[in-house]
Amino acid sequence: MSLFDLFQLIASNIWFYGGVFILVLSVLVFVHEWGHYIVARLCGVRVETFSIGFGKELFGYTDAHGTRWKFSLIPLGGYVKMFGDTDPASSGHLDEVKEGEKIRPMSAAEKKEAFFAKPVAQRAAIVFAGPAINFLFAILLLFGLYSFYGQPVTPPMASAVIVGSAADKGGFEPHDKILSIDGQEIKRFEDIRRIVMVALDTPLEFEIKRGEEVVVLTATPEKQELTDRFGFSHSRGMLGIIGPSQGLAVKNITAVNGREIEDPAKKRQALLSAMSKGKPYKISLKRGEETTDGLIVNPLKELNEGLSNEESLDYNALVVANKKGEEVLRHGLLNGMRAAVTETWGITRSTLHAIGQIFTGTRSATELGGIIRIGAIAGDMAQSGFLAIVTFTALLSINLGLINLFPIPMLDGGHLVFYSLEAVKGKPISEKAQEVAFRFGFVLLVGMMIFANLNDIVQLIM
Repeated sequence: MSLFDLFQLIASNIWFYGGVFILVLSVLVFVHEWGHYIVARLCGVRVETFSIGFGKELFGYTDAHGTRWKFSLIPLGGYVKMFGDTDPASSGHLDEVKEGEKIRPMSAAEKKEAFFAKPVAQRAAIVFAGPAINFLFAILLLFGLYSFYGQPVTPPMASAVIVGSAADKGGFEPHDKILSIDGQEIKRFEDIRRIVMVALDTPLEFEIKRGEEVVVLTATPEKQELTDRFGFSHSRGMLGIIGPSQGLAVKNITAVNGREIEDPAKKRQALLSAMSKGKPYKISLKRGEETTDGLIVNPLKELNEGLSNEESLDYNALVVANKKGEEVLRHGLLNGMRAAVTETWGITRSTLHAIGQIFTGTRSATELGGIIRIGAIAGDMAQSGFLAIVTFTALLSINLGLINLFPIPMLDGGHLVFYSLEAVKGKPISEKAQEVAFRFGFVLLVGMMIFANLNDIVQLIM
């Protein structure tokens, strides 16, 4: 998709894409800042401002505790300003109070409400609460989804193997069930996709259940550069197995065991004849204007009786899996929470792995996305339905919490590093040293934001 096409798409859906993006971001920013706010209040700190967005105030109100709650002009973040801090980033403090044109020293009672005067453990708890509640919010979203709707799960089965793929070279066969990858237990096909995608071209050890036998295979995924419909490119590892699905359209099958067949009746006959032998065989598929190298399949005859019955709903489909595709697991409250925590941990680990690959050069830094990419994905998820946008919001919340824990001055993780050093030394790091670090952190963050957003623009133009 060209830059013009993307702008045309966004322009035609500007209220939808923009509204969804701002809504999701505002919710996550509120959750993050509320984490700081509520722990600060519990620690006896006075909070002067709670802002969603930056810049000029659009509207707001002041509560009974003296906190100004407001929405500001630029809806791309937010902040909580504590009493005594010189700025929302808590990069400095003053033990003075301004009253009109006069400035006076803080009283002992006022100092008790100041953030900078609190013990280091309380300050660290207040700072850590923001990222922590982002993770908790994601867990609660997924918990609600899994407990009250169910968790969409695809069985970890290989219903077909792509000819010449990493799976084919590694010895995979149709109907293999993946039990573990590099010792990590696999419960659903989505786990396979996530691990392989992040692994890129790193060899992986698979524990497979084949019939009643358990075998161990080693396969090296193929690293591929893919481009989504918006034009954003990203690297991912490809194994080459097809998960359980509803079936393959007979009209798209062009050859059976290397023999090209056009007549639909003869094609069905050839498929039934091949599967009657009970052994894997090859088919070729046409997708759009391209024909694939082929799939290795082993369809079960009892699941494909519809091929010989024109009245059957499966007359036009070859069922290659040995069980149905996506299932919805109905969790109770306890299992729902367990599944939500497991999913959150899996996303966190995969994200850290991918970020590590960017730093080592295994994965290109051009995969870092900015506002344009996030907004496009948010709009797409919202169009896919409520469940998709809830899942995307949970994913974004995890990433927001994770990024804020990075040890970069200006971010929560940078503050936590200073507090850790203060706890070890027994005294705060000098304000001059902190000021230099915060300036460096500010430049670094601005540079990263510019780089990420230029990535989006350049990839759309190129």
